Amino acid sequence: MEEQISKIKEVAVEEIKKATTAKELDDVRVKYLGKKGELTSILRGMGSLSPEERPIIGSKVNEARDELESMIKDGEEKFAKLELERKLKEERIDITLPSTKVKRGSKHPLNRIIEEVEDLFVSMGYDVVTGPELETDEYCFERLNLPKGHPARDMQDSFYITSEYLLRTQTSAVQARTMMANEEKTPIRVICPGKTYRRDDDATHSHQFSQVEGLVVDKNISLADLKGTLEVFVRKLLGENLELRFRPSYFPFTEPSYEVDVSCFKCGGKGCNLCKHTGWIEVLGSGIVHPNVLKMGGYDPDVYSGFAFGTGLDRLAMFKYGITDIRLLYQNDVRFLKQFDKLDR
Repeated sequence: MEEQISKIKEVAVEEIKKATTAKELDDVRVKYLGKKGELTSILRGMGSLSPEERPIIGSKVNEARDELESMIKDGEEKFAKLELERKLKEERIDITLPSTKVKRGSKHPLNRIIEEVEDLFVSMGYDVVTGPELETDEYCFERLNLPKGHPARDMQDSFYITSEYLLRTQTSAVQARTMMANEEKTPIRVICPGKTYRRDDDATHSHQFSQVEGLVVDKNISLADLKGTLEVFVRKLLGENLELRFRPSYFPFTEPSYEVDVSCFKCGGKGCNLCKHTGWIEVLGSGIVHPNVLKMGGYDPDVYSGFAFGTGLDRLAMFKYGITDIRLLYQNDVRFLKQFDKLDR
């Protein structure tokens, strides 16, 4: 058997020397050292040898294996070096060639608005909170004073997934969740930016759009607090010289409720196509939190009061940057986005 081992080793050494590629070298390794290799087969058959022969044959096999493995390793390093040299030669890059200009856009106008709004309200002591886009009917409607069968539900054409779950139609659902999560019922001051969904799709409406809702709950909160907050918000975002106008309106979760208009920032209130010659542009809805909403959130309406407001971030972006079609915000057209490059300079 010793002669057989020497013969196998001799033949293997010759085949290793003749290998011209890494693949051929690996085939030699498998043939002699693999699980079914010739040297491995000898080791597996040692059970048939006498106790005196086993250590001698085992030593010979291991010696042959070590020598072959060393030669194979040297060969692998040689072929790896040759392959690297080949790649360096064939894949060499001429760094003196002119570069290809990469098309790039800019920070998306919606992201700009969201960051501006968040920075402003955080500076005023608000927290930024988020919630699920797939919402329950309970938080999207019932806890906002819209029980099943309420006619105001028809104002929002919703995407229902099941009878209980729907894509949220407003980020007000996050306000309800925030009140419920506040187990100690301490004052709340939050804004809730995020995506919402309704069955709309035209130049000024989209089936998916972004909103930001604000909620303040504390003792002795009044309409004056709401008006002062919105004046800071609108003037910082759209223009320092804008005037606000509150018009009575209806929202199930606030009472009283108001639509808020701002003087047209294009014509200064004189009347133009943008404001439909009224001098005013509607920007958001607001109001004093309804006592029923406070109760369902665990707050005593005899002790606490609050205000809430909400506006479309898409609408604000369109006003601020002069965008005429809301669908441009969702097409990711580089030609459109690169126009905002100058705002970063």
